[in-house]
Amino acid sequence: MGFSIRPAREDDIPRICDLLTELFSIEADFTADREKQSRGLSLLLQDRSGSSVVIVAERDNEVIGVCSVQTLISTAEGGPVGLLEDLIVQKHYRGNGIGTELLAWIGRWCMAKKIRRLQLLRDSANNKALEFYVRNGWNSTSLVCMRKLLSISDKSTSNPGKGMAEALTIIGD
Repeated sequence: MGFSIRPAREDDIPRICDLLTELFSIEADFTADREKQSRGLSLLLQDRSGSSVVIVAERDNEVIGVCSVQTLISTAEGGPVGLLEDLIVQKHYRGNGIGTELLAWIGRWCMAKKIRRLQLLRDSANNKALEFYVRNGWNSTSLVCMRKLLSISDKSTSNPGKGMAEALTIIGD
C-alpha cells in the first residue's frame, strides 16, 4: 500500500480532527471537541521553537494517520524528552505499517533533537494499542498518570507573577 509521511499543515486540521474524534471514541478519559482540537493543533503547527511536531500519513491526497510529539525537559534524564500526544491511523488502513512508519519518523525527529526518551499515555483498556507499542519497542513502566484539570477563564489575571507569588507563599507556609 502506498502512502507518504509529511509534516502537517494548517489545511490538514479538519481531517486530523476527524482522526482525533476516532481516537477519542476509544479513550475513556477524553471527549472529542472539534473546537478544542482545532485550537490545539493550530498552536502546535504555529510553534516555531522546534519543540513540537505534527506529522500525517497521506494516501491519494487524503490524510489517513497522524502523530504528534511535544518536547519536555526531564530532570530524571537530564535533558529533553518527548511526549507522544496523539497517534491514530484511520481504522480501515490499520495493519498496513502506517503507524509503525509514523513512529519511525517521530523517532528520527527525536534523535535529531537529541531527545533522550519518548513517553506516551494510552487507554488502559486498549489492548490493541498496547500490543502495537510493544511490537514497536515500547515498554510499560510502574508510573501511573494522574491529572488535575484547571479552571481557566478569559478573565484570568494578565499578571501570572501575582498568582505565582501567592502560590509560592502557600508553599513556603
